[in-house]
Amino acid sequence: MSATAPSRDASRALSLSTFAFTICFAVWTIFSIIGIQIRDQLSLTETQFGLLVGMPILSGSLVRLGLGVMTDRMGGRLVYTATMLTAAAATFLLGWATTYAQMLVAALGVGMAGGSFAVGVAYVSRFFAAGRQGTALGIFGVGNVGAALTKFVAPFVMLAFGWQATAQIWAGVLAATAILFWLFSTDDPVRDATPRGSFRDEFLPLRDMRVWRFAAYYFFSFGAFVALALWLPHYLIGVYGFDVRMAGMVGAAYSIPASIFRAYGGVLSDRLGARRVMYATFAVSLAATAILSLPAQVPVWAFLATIFVLGFFMSLGKAAVFKHIPCYYPRNVGAVGGLVGMIGGLGGFLLPLLFGWLKDQTGLWSSCFVVLFVLVALCLAWMHLSIARMRSAQPEAA
Repeated sequence: MSATAPSRDASRALSLSTFAFTICFAVWTIFSIIGIQIRDQLSLTETQFGLLVGMPILSGSLVRLGLGVMTDRMGGRLVYTATMLTAAAATFLLGWATTYAQMLVAALGVGMAGGSFAVGVAYVSRFFAAGRQGTALGIFGVGNVGAALTKFVAPFVMLAFGWQATAQIWAGVLAATAILFWLFSTDDPVRDATPRGSFRDEFLPLRDMRVWRFAAYYFFSFGAFVALALWLPHYLIGVYGFDVRMAGMVGAAYSIPASIFRAYGGVLSDRLGARRVMYATFAVSLAATAILSLPAQVPVWAFLATIFVLGFFMSLGKAAVFKHIPCYYPRNVGAVGGLVGMIGGLGGFLLPLLFGWLKDQTGLWSSCFVVLFVLVALCLAWMHLSIARMRSAQPEAA
């Protein structure tokens, strides 16, 4: 990690990476819009449609570890550019797919856009000193708003030109972004500062249980956040009788601020310490999910207020998790960040499936929040016990 990278290079790396990640996230979530026309065109069942929409989320999560390791070894500038070009090619070819099987294969490639997160985290962190990494990575994470960009713009493009043209336009924008990123970005400042070990050595930090603890935190703060963003419109329609437009607007209103406040979570992590921010995140989330878990229907105003508070603290937690990583694993940010990001992404894929299954089995809409209550309680207990053991072993570090 370099504390001496020129501030101009650092600012440029952060700005370009955040812009690129925003476009990547917009492409990563494109099936949430074009999937509607595809479903009607191919007469897909709900299960087939769900698999199609979820495929990029799944593949984008699974590739994060590999892309993170590649970034540690080859540098973020090269890997970021190659990742975007690969995703752009897959998205362009999607427009020529005519069968469901072809679209699933293309969706796997579209998922590469989501894998860019692990690349960007490793790349950006190297330009900033430890005291500023939380803020920098929090700002980078604001690129999550790319999902909202697709939700707002893609429907109009799709209605005017069709889903195939929409996919190809998104692919063109991503390819142009990759070229601009390569032309205006600089190489990682410390990529060749010290020799690296074997490829196998890159995975050695993953033996540390602390890494998996951070992954559990991110499974909740990011994975559960994504799951709620997907589930919330369905919940509002089923419980409170919202129409589709109003439910969608509330869902967007939940997603956008919670993504933007991730930057504030990074600032707080630098100022107060990531550990304090995580404690606040888990404590408030525990209270919020307890309220929302009540079998009796919570008044709509109370539900909306509580869910927005929950989303706000989740956004702080997302930033705090990634503040930890370059501090503990400065030479393996790609590998560790890739694993943590992968687990978080899998949460966004798996939790909605669990929510739906529990609703079918119990008939209780609030069962999804029972899951989140148990999840955050386990995370809080694991964190507190781990910190207590660390303090007893090293009292001078307490």
